[in-house]
Amino acid sequence: MQNLRGSIFMILAMFAFTVEDFTLKIATQFIPLGELLLLCGIIGSIFFMFCSKLKKEPILHKNSFSKILIIRSIFETMGRVFYALAIMYIPITNAASIHQVTPIVVVLGAVYFLKEKVSWGRWIAILSGFIGVLIIIQPGTSDFSIFSLFAVLGVIGFAGRDLATRMSPTGISNYQLGSYGFFMVILAGLLLIIFNSIFIPSSKIWVDLNFVAWIFILANAIAGICAYFCLTIAMRVGDVSFVTPFRYIRVLFALSFGILLLGEQPNILVLGGSLIVVLSGIYILIKK
Repeated sequence: MQNLRGSIFMILAMFAFTVEDFTLKIATQFIPLGELLLLCGIIGSIFFMFCSKLKKEPILHKNSFSKILIIRSIFETMGRVFYALAIMYIPITNAASIHQVTPIVVVLGAVYFLKEKVSWGRWIAILSGFIGVLIIIQPGTSDFSIFSLFAVLGVIGFAGRDLATRMSPTGISNYQLGSYGFFMVILAGLLLIIFNSIFIPSSKIWVDLNFVAWIFILANAIAGICAYFCLTIAMRVGDVSFVTPFRYIRVLFALSFGILLLGEQPNILVLGGSLIVVLSGIYILIKK
């Protein structure tokens, strides 16, 4: 029963992440990305700080500025910036499919940095996952987009964050980590605003927001908060090896949103590469 509950919450988390991607993609058509991230980060951080206050815990843990958490924050910011840029410029199906290679990169990082042992079968799955990403990106073809590299850089950022989380000091609550995560969204927004104002002075860095714009901003922030909560519950109530593979249903949600709501038409290479990434990731997660 606990595994069933965990899998349901994992599916809900992946749906919420897809809604977050969708609302970001639509919103950036009339709101500068830096402004969007900054405002969503403020909303999310206020929410998690409020939760910490309700639990009567400090917003900042005593180890908040430890070396490993600073490294985690840097990778988190990198992942947020580049994945948001990928969602903005390429189909969400492609971005979400590339993003699913993150657990594979985490395993590879654990081998190198944490000296974990990996069987030959998982090594083959790791290699297959990277081949799947190359098929999705389609280098050397007319469908190749240089902006796909933003998704790859986002994967590196999120994988580095997950590895750093494994090495983070114990005792830090999920609410505190949630606050840190949204603090990094604020930082990502500020960095994009500064970058655009210096290197692309002709671009809009801030616009006045109307009612529709605020609807998308709130929807994006709420989707991110819901995704975090559902993911946390899923990982706590069920066996990790049973629950985690359900994260790959995000690809199906991305396909549905992309095709039905955004009019995207993923080609056979994107679909085939996505399948390879998903199968490789599931094998790695369930095969010790």
